Amino acid sequence: MLEMVRSSASLFFQGKLFAEPLKAYTQLALGILIAAVVLVAAREGGLALVPAAALAGFVGGALQPYLFRNLRYR
Repeated sequence: MLEMVRSSASLFFQGKLFAEPLKAYTQLALGILIAAVVLVAAREGGLALVPAAALAGFVGGALQPYLFRNLRYR
């Protein structure tokens, strides 16, 4: 299992994991942007840093399957 993770990470950083790398990077950036917006909004809403970061991480992580649903892999 660990070897599969290493192999996937290696292919990702080489740009060979996705059939359309630009679309994958765009979706990844969108997820990061949404998590950052949630973090800032939570902090502005009065939440402490650690719970705000946990909320942003949860929202960003929960969005990944939705954002990556139509990506094709090589």
